[in-house]
Amino acid sequence: MLIDHDFKGFPPLHPPLPLSAIGAQGWQLLRGDLALPLAVLREDALRHNLAWMRDFCAERGLSLAPHGKTSMSPELWALQREAGAWGLSVATAWQAAQAARHGMANIVIANQVVQAAELDTLAGLLDRDPALRLWFLVDSPAQVALIEAWQVARASARRFDVLLELGLAGQRTGTRHHDEALALGRRIAASPALRLAGLECYEGALATCNDAQDVPAVNALMDRVDALARALLAEGAFDTGGAALILSAGGSSVFDLVAARLQPDLGVPVRGVLRSGCYLTHDHVHYHRHLQCMGLRLRQATTLQPALEVLAAVQSVPEPGLALLGCGKRDVSFDMDLPLPLWRAQPGDTAAAPVPAGWQISRLNDQHAYLRFDAADPAPEVGEIIGLGISHPCTSFDKWRWLPLVDAAYRVTGAVTTRF
Repeated sequence: MLIDHDFKGFPPLHPPLPLSAIGAQGWQLLRGDLALPLAVLREDALRHNLAWMRDFCAERGLSLAPHGKTSMSPELWALQREAGAWGLSVATAWQAAQAARHGMANIVIANQVVQAAELDTLAGLLDRDPALRLWFLVDSPAQVALIEAWQVARASARRFDVLLELGLAGQRTGTRHHDEALALGRRIAASPALRLAGLECYEGALATCNDAQDVPAVNALMDRVDALARALLAEGAFDTGGAALILSAGGSSVFDLVAARLQPDLGVPVRGVLRSGCYLTHDHVHYHRHLQCMGLRLRQATTLQPALEVLAAVQSVPEPGLALLGCGKRDVSFDMDLPLPLWRAQPGDTAAAPVPAGWQISRLNDQHAYLRFDAADPAPEVGEIIGLGISHPCTSFDKWRWLPLVDAAYRVTGAVTTRF
C-alpha cells in the first residue's frame, strides 16, 4: 500500500512511499521532520500490551477476539493475530468484510444484523470462503422474522450462526429478562435461517471503578448468562455444529470480572471469548483509570500502557495563561475527556520533558486546543512541541488514515493504516 499526500500528516511534497518503507526514512519527530498535528503509536507500549493480554487470556484458558472497530487497522489486527488472538470482533457487516479481506478466520459481529443488504454481504462472505466462521447477535423475535424473510426472498438455504445477547435495563441492545431470553432461544432454535451457537453480553456499561458496585453488578449479569445457558442446554436449543459453545463478553474496563466467568462447567465444551478492543493502545485517562482499579483487583502493579499520543505545536500565546495548540476536534478524541498534556520539547531536542503540573486542555475547536497554564510560570513557546495523551482510542483512530510507529526517542520505525 502506498502512503502519499492524501494522508493527513504525510509530507505533502514527498513522493509516495510503500507502507513498508516508512521506517527507513529516518524521520525523527522531535527534530521536526514531519508537520504536526500527528497521531503516533509508541511501539514499546504496543508490544507490552500485546504480550500482557496474550498472557492474561492464556492463564484463564480464554480465546481473544479483540474489537477491531477500535483501530480498524489491518496491520494492528495482524499483530493481534500473531500474538495469539483467536479471531476479531466488529460492529457491522462492512467491518466484517474488511476483517475477512485481511485474513481473519473467526469474526464476531458484536451487534444485531437486520438489513437485507447486510445479510447479502455476510452470505457472500461465507459463500466465498467456506472456512470462514462468522457469528452475529440476536436479541428479538422481530429480528429473527426479518432474517427469515430475507431467506425466503433470496430463496436461500443459508443458515447463519448467531449468539443470543443478554442486555441491561436502560442500556444498549440485548434481552432484558430471563423468560424473554429463554423464549427467544427457543425461537432461534426453531428457525430455518439460524443456528444458536452461544450467548453474549457486554458488561462495560456497568463499570464505575468502584468494586463495591462493579463486582456484584457484573456477577449478576454473568449469573444470568449461566442460568440461560443451562436452561437452553437442557432443551437442546444450541446448535454449534460440533464446535464448542461460545460464551462471549468483555469490554475494556472490567474484563477481568467477566473473564472469571467465561469457562463455566456446563457439561459441554465451552469457548470463552473475550472481546476487549482498547487494550492494544489503552489510553491516558478513561481506561487508565479503570485499569488502575483492575490492577488492584489482580494485585498487579503493571497492567496496560498507553500507546497512542497526538503531537501538536504551539501556534500562539496570545495572553497570560493561554496557549493555542495546532490540533483540535478533527485530530484527537474528546467524547469522554479532553486531551491530557504529557510532555514538551523544542524542535531539535533529543528528548522530551514532562510538562509542568497544572497544564491542562480546557477546550477544543475544530483545529485548535486551548492549553491553560499558570500565568506566573514560564509560558510555552511558539513552535514548541507538546505531546498529548488521549481518552478513548476509538474516536482518535478514526481521525487518521495512517499513524507512524515511534520508538522511545520518537524516531519513526514504521506505520499502520486504518479503514474507516
